[in-house]
Parts: sequence; C-alpha cells; structure tokens
Amino acid sequence: MDKGGQVRVQRVICAVDCGRIVNPDAVRAQIQGGAIFGITVTLYGEITIKQGRVEQTNFDSYQMLRINEAPVIEVYLIDSEEAPGGIGEPGTAAIAPAVVNAIYAATGKRLGKLPIDSA
Repeated sequence: MDKGGQVRVQRVICAVDCGRIVNPDAVRAQIQGGAIFGITVTLYGEITIKQGRVEQTNFDSYQMLRINEAPVIEVYLIDSEEAPGGIGEPGTAAIAPAVVNAIYAATGKRLGKLPIDSA
C-alpha cells in the first residue's frame, strides 16, 4: 500500500500441483492469466445494475488491470506422477484472500468487501 492507501500488487508467487504436467507453458499461462483476472476482480471488479441492466457493457466501462499495474508472477510447478488433473484457473480464486491478508498484515485492517477500491 502506498502512503495514500492505494493497493498495488507487486509480486505473486504460486506453487501448482495439478498432477502430471503435459504442457508446462500452458500451466504457467493459466496461472498467470488467472492471477491477473483475480487481481482485477479484487481491486476493480464491481458490477452495478441500473434500472435492471448491467451498467458495465464492455472494457470501456469495466476496469481491467493495466499492463503497468501487472505484478511479477512467479509460477513453480510441482513434479508429480499423479494422473493429469487439469488446471483451469485456480490462480483466480486464491488471489483475493492473499491480497486482503497482505493488507491486514501491512495495516492491521480487515476488509470485508470487494472490490478494494470501493471498500
């Protein structure tokens, strides 16, 4: 967090055990993309409804994490002889709790609402 209270995720470290890995680059890409999407949702991902319609209709009205905001993302793949389990986007689900726990560690303040910018 900067002195103004703005949150910036500077580094993400992920360890992934998804069974036998067939394509390591694809696994890394899934985790990286999921992390970026998770940070977007955590910081900006508010959907609002007005007169029964979603107001955010495209990327001009739904803020995504910008390239200059993207953190360094380290992905460590666990060697396994288990059957391939697929990867999906587990990086997305883990980001929000990690970010709010980091904020708590830095400030002592627990957040109970996302996105953070509207909290």
